[in-house]
Amino acid sequence: MADNRMRGRVKGLINGPSPDAMVPEQPHPNMLDPDAQRQALQVLVLAQRTADDHVASAQHHAGSIRADAQAAAEQIARDAKVHADGVRQDAAKAIADARGKAEQIVRDAQAHAGGLRRDADKALSDARAGAAEIIKDAQANAAGLDREAQQRYDEVVGTLERKRGALQDQIDSLEQFDRDYRSRLRSFMQSQLRALGTAEPMLNGDIPPMGAPAQLGAPVANGGQPLGE
Repeated sequence: MADNRMRGRVKGLINGPSPDAMVPEQPHPNMLDPDAQRQALQVLVLAQRTADDHVASAQHHAGSIRADAQAAAEQIARDAKVHADGVRQDAAKAIADARGKAEQIVRDAQAHAGGLRRDADKALSDARAGAAEIIKDAQANAAGLDREAQQRYDEVVGTLERKRGALQDQIDSLEQFDRDYRSRLRSFMQSQLRALGTAEPMLNGDIPPMGAPAQLGAPVANGGQPLGE
């Protein structure tokens, strides 16, 4: 019975008086019962522990998200750099091959320059033109690959920046929730402690009308659920 009266008293303090309970009443002598006070304190301690567990879980989740995002960003950056280095190496190899081929053609042409001078000159001219074209194409391809690699790198970095901003917003929201939750819980606990000696109990267990400040929640009767959930 004392437990039921205490729960009714806590509900009345949180939600405010109902329209049918506007007449002041004398404090009930059982409200100073040590068992009722001990039960109220146990409820408050359980609420504090539950709040601390929620905050710790949210902070742990936010830290995991932040670490995963950082690791993904670093891995993508490393992959982009490796890809760009590979593209540069391929371009350098193509240029070296083209120059080697041109030099080989020049040497072959010079070897046959005795009786076939005109043919050798023509072959040399064709070889130089072909080598220049190959070098030009290789350089253009290398430049295009560099631009593509840089563009991909910029896109990846931009995406990671947006994700990091979204994660930071989530972290800020979690931190704001932590502050609000602790403030509301502190106010609730102070109101409960004041209620043990000063507030008037409710005569009935009716739920107060809508519009009363009930966002902090009230104790439940199953003996294990947190307040304010």
